[in-house]
Amino acid sequence: MARLFGRGYAAVNYPTGMNLGGDPSQALIHATTTGTFVISLSSVDLGQGLKTVVAQCAAETLGLPIENILVDTADTDTGPHCMGTFASRGTHRIGNAVIMAATEARAVLLDVAAEELEVDAADLETDGTGYVKLKGSEQRKIHITDLAMAAHFTHGRTISGRGVYMKDKSEVVPETGEMDPDSCQAHACTVAEVEVDDETGIVEVLAMYSVYEVGRALNPAMATQQVEGGAWMGISHALFETTEPYYPVRDHGPRDFTEYLMPGAGDIPVQHSVLLERPAATGPFGAKGIGEMTANSPIPAIANAIFDACGVRLEHMPFTPERVLRGIDELHAG
Repeated sequence: MARLFGRGYAAVNYPTGMNLGGDPSQALIHATTTGTFVISLSSVDLGQGLKTVVAQCAAETLGLPIENILVDTADTDTGPHCMGTFASRGTHRIGNAVIMAATEARAVLLDVAAEELEVDAADLETDGTGYVKLKGSEQRKIHITDLAMAAHFTHGRTISGRGVYMKDKSEVVPETGEMDPDSCQAHACTVAEVEVDDETGIVEVLAMYSVYEVGRALNPAMATQQVEGGAWMGISHALFETTEPYYPVRDHGPRDFTEYLMPGAGDIPVQHSVLLERPAATGPFGAKGIGEMTANSPIPAIANAIFDACGVRLEHMPFTPERVLRGIDELHAG
């Protein structure tokens, strides 16, 4: 019996968005009488933090505190159109649409403020604390709450904006096969360290090192959480998850989620994650999409680490103790 140590790595690049008739998403934004800006979307936050990121995009564009932003993800009957939360497109497509809507709303905001302060709109700025003020002056200013009230009840104006982001469809060049199928690509490398018990076949992931090039990290804490959550999913696919572990014999297959194997708290390795920022020209403030790719590279990294530890090359998931032991037996027999 021996516990064998191995290290493996894998790299991945992953596209943001897709090439289906423009792949558009829309956003609407309007101010209430209290100065809260409501962003209306049909885009779904799956837990990746989309609501937070688009609120950040709106606050940055409007020049207001994030506390003044309310994100309303309605539904496909009442909200503006969205292709969906998939293809790692959420931050890129919806973030861009929100920036466009907020830019339009900001222009109305400054116009109303100019009337209230009796100055030229081009001479106004937002200070990030909730005030619109005359550039270079601390006296000539108006708070967003008072401004929203004035817009509604004095000027009869709606402070609002619309945005839609899309990428023109790229047709294939018949002679070369050339096309432009996505908006940008993120990149990553994962290193996995594992321990393989050659008597039981059990594989334990000891540590995982991840480096992700994400364009610009709009929210570094959430991006890191997404990387590490995706690594958990990769470990789950590599070592645990399958609906039919003994297919085609279903006698021992999971009957419900109480029997469906996934990593528990004790199975999560030490994780070290680094974000590299290379802003994308088309991304909202330079951001790229990283959602789906975070579960990709951990799987081959673990497979390569198992090979490094015991010489067994596994090509079918999950890498169960049975498959590890069969591989070791075949090596010994050979």
